[in-house]
Amino acid sequence: MYMPPDTRLKLDPRDEYTHPPEPVGNYNESMYFNAFDSARRIGAWVRVGNRPNEGHAEMTCCVYLPDGRVGFMFARPGIAGNERMEAAGMSFEVIEPFKRHRVRYEGDLLVMDDPLAMADPSAAFKRYPKRPASIALDFEGVSPMHGGEIVDLQGRPIELDPEHAVYRGHTEQNMAVNGHITVDGVKHDLVGGTGYRDKSWGPRHWHSFFWYKWLPVTFSRDFGILLSIKGRPEGGPNRISGNVLRDGAYESVIDGRIETEYDEAWIPKGLTAWVTTERKTYVMKGRIVTTVPLRHRKVGASDFKTYTRITESMTEFTCEGRTVLGMTEYCDLMNDGVPISEQRADAPQ
Repeated sequence: MYMPPDTRLKLDPRDEYTHPPEPVGNYNESMYFNAFDSARRIGAWVRVGNRPNEGHAEMTCCVYLPDGRVGFMFARPGIAGNERMEAAGMSFEVIEPFKRHRVRYEGDLLVMDDPLAMADPSAAFKRYPKRPASIALDFEGVSPMHGGEIVDLQGRPIELDPEHAVYRGHTEQNMAVNGHITVDGVKHDLVGGTGYRDKSWGPRHWHSFFWYKWLPVTFSRDFGILLSIKGRPEGGPNRISGNVLRDGAYESVIDGRIETEYDEAWIPKGLTAWVTTERKTYVMKGRIVTTVPLRHRKVGASDFKTYTRITESMTEFTCEGRTVLGMTEYCDLMNDGVPISEQRADAPQ
C-alpha cells in the first residue's frame, strides 16, 4: 500500500470490527473474502461495503462453478448505521481477530453460462435466471496480517482528501477455507481450500483508482504471493507492493511486474508475474479460467466512453512447482474500450 511521507502503519485488532463513520459523504467500510477448492474446481468471492453516510450498503457475491457457469448477485440495500457487516443476505462475523472469520449467504444468484455477459449488467439480469444459493464458509488466517491504518509518526490519524482517497486503513491476509456452497440445490464442499481476505475503511471513490493489478494468491498454508501494482495518473514509476509468505513469515516485495495476454476485447487470458523480494525473484504464471467483467460509472458523468472496469478472473496459478486456483483482479479506467494500463505512455489519457 502507498504510504505518504512521515507516516507509518498501526495494526490494531479492534480494526477487525466496524468503525464510527467519519463525517464525509463517501465514507466506506468494506470486507472481502475469496475461497477456492482447486481439486473440486470451484471458487467464490464476496464483499460487503457499508456506506452509512449515503444510507446504503453494497453486497456482491460471485461463485465460479466447476462447469464454467458463474453465479452472481449485486445489491444496494438501505442501512441506517455501521454497526455490522451484513447486507442483502450476506453476513461476515469476526470469530477471533486476525485469525478466524465466518461468511454466510442466503439468497439468489444470477446463474450465467456466459459470464462475460456481466459487461452489460442490465441485459444480463434480464437474460439469465435467478436461482437460490446458500454459502457457509469458515476462514482461518495462515499468515501474519499485512497492512493497517496509516497514521503519522506519533500515531495520530492523518488528514485525507475525501474526493481522492481510497481508504484510511487497509489489511490483508492469506487464508485456509472450509465449508460449502450450494447453488440451485447442488452442494459443493470446500475441503482444505485456500483463500484471501482484505478489509478497508475511510473515504473512498472508485474513480480515485487510475489502474491497478492485484494478485492475491494462497498456494498452501505455508506459501502465498501478494503482488499489487498501481498506476499513477500524474506519471512516474508504478507503485509496487506486496509480500511472499514462506513458512509463516513474510518476505516484503521490493519490485514486480506483470505481463498480460488479452483477447480482442481486452479480457485477460493469461499472465506472467515476476515478484522480487530481497531473497529472490519468484516467477508466477497464471492461466485465466473464468472472467466476470464489472464496471463503475461516475455519478453524473456524461462521457460514457470512459469508465472504470474491474475484471474478476478465477485463475490457475503455478509457481515453485505448485498449482492452485486464485484471483486476478484488474481495475482500469477505460479509454475508448482500452484499459488505461495497457495504453502507450504518449496516448491521450
